[in-house]
Amino acid sequence: MRAADVEADLTRVLVTEEEIRAKLDEIATQVAVDYAGKDLLLVGVLKGAVMVMADFARALPIHSTMDWMAVSSYGAGTKSSGVVQIRKDLDVDLHGKHVLIVEDIIDSGLTLSWLLSNFASRGAESIEIFALFRKPEAARVVIDCKYVGFDIPNEFVVGYGLDYAEKYRNLRDVAILAPHVYS
Repeated sequence: MRAADVEADLTRVLVTEEEIRAKLDEIATQVAVDYAGKDLLLVGVLKGAVMVMADFARALPIHSTMDWMAVSSYGAGTKSSGVVQIRKDLDVDLHGKHVLIVEDIIDSGLTLSWLLSNFASRGAESIEIFALFRKPEAARVVIDCKYVGFDIPNEFVVGYGLDYAEKYRNLRDVAILAPHVYS
């Protein structure tokens, strides 16, 4: 149960924890088939993808390794600036790896477009994307996302790793953040 002050910050729940778990299991099953016998590296984009990566990796019935990258294109705002800053780079060499970028959300697509280009320059064997959430109406660039959990409206959402000013990541559901919080 969420505290009353947090409830007042949300307009409505878009996706429940149960729906998220079921979707992660479904996608993990498909990824296991697609990457059978391959050297799969899961790359999580910090901080938002922590919840998705942890639950997805546990649902995945095949061997994989994981690494993390921290990039920022938001600052404290609610819209992507498009200027990507690396805050933590990968620890592993991508050469010859089958990389699956695990993202919490695709919003403008600008950060992912930059990541795809960056990873391709590092010699990855293949690069695909799994995004738990995608906002088709917010796209500023076309991103070929092989695995998508849920398409959601172009609203500012929080929960399950998604934040506003580093708050709300711990919510189990994904909900729309009330405009009075960020306006």
